[in-house]
Amino acid sequence: MYLDGDKPIFQQIAEGLEDGILSGVFPEESQIPSITEFSVQYRINPATALKGINLLVDAGIVYKKRGIGMFVSSGAVEKLRGKRREQFYSKYICTLVNEAKRLRLTEQDIQEMIERGFEHEPH
Repeated sequence: MYLDGDKPIFQQIAEGLEDGILSGVFPEESQIPSITEFSVQYRINPATALKGINLLVDAGIVYKKRGIGMFVSSGAVEKLRGKRREQFYSKYICTLVNEAKRLRLTEQDIQEMIERGFEHEPH
């Protein structure tokens, strides 16, 4: 994970952890890096790292074991998949449909384009 200027750092920390959970880098019930590890690795204020991790705590994705560290919650993968599906729908599908309507493309046209996209490597 690398940090960029497009989003707040705390949000990037949370999304990077989400990606790690979804990809299996951090399986359910496994420990995630500490606040200190995040702050040292990314050269950020520990409060910023904590704010990002707290987004995941509030969403029930990670939990704290007092004196031990932070762990991925059981069911976190399915929660994240649901969240990401909704984001995918609103960010990509709604945008695609709106643009298709402006171009007067039919549902069939879009379906064919999507099928073509799955069949061929992107350029």
